[in-house]
Amino acid sequence: MALAQSTARLVAPVIRWLDSVSPLIDFTVRFWVANVFWKSGIAALHDWQSTLDLFTYEFKVPLLAPQAAAILGTGVELFFPVLLVIGLATRFSAASLFIFNIIAVISYPGLGEAGLKDHVYWGILLMVTLLHGPGKISLDHFIRRKWMKS
Repeated sequence: MALAQSTARLVAPVIRWLDSVSPLIDFTVRFWVANVFWKSGIAALHDWQSTLDLFTYEFKVPLLAPQAAAILGTGVELFFPVLLVIGLATRFSAASLFIFNIIAVISYPGLGEAGLKDHVYWGILLMVTLLHGPGKISLDHFIRRKWMKS
């Protein structure tokens, strides 16, 4: 019993520290993955003709015409990252980007091994947010505390 108590005394400060930095880590994960999609959306807007060409000749998005896929894809890349960063509708935003990420992998046959690894990494980060939630540094947390006190 003494060993368990000694171990608990040693571990307790580490656990308290981890609990205190957890909200910052949650925010960092959301910001990191949102930044990837945001930059892609900005790049798509910056050279719209190239974006249309990519969706016409490279990306094979199922069920959508290339122009519709380009508009929808760029919209997703610009809208949901903002929600993810501010932590509003966070789980829905993470789920939307997760599905978008899967569609991107399926739609681009020339992705390659390095590109696939990136998409897997982003998918894991989105899954962490989807399953864990937004954390305390989020509008969702504020709304929950302010108006849903049950």
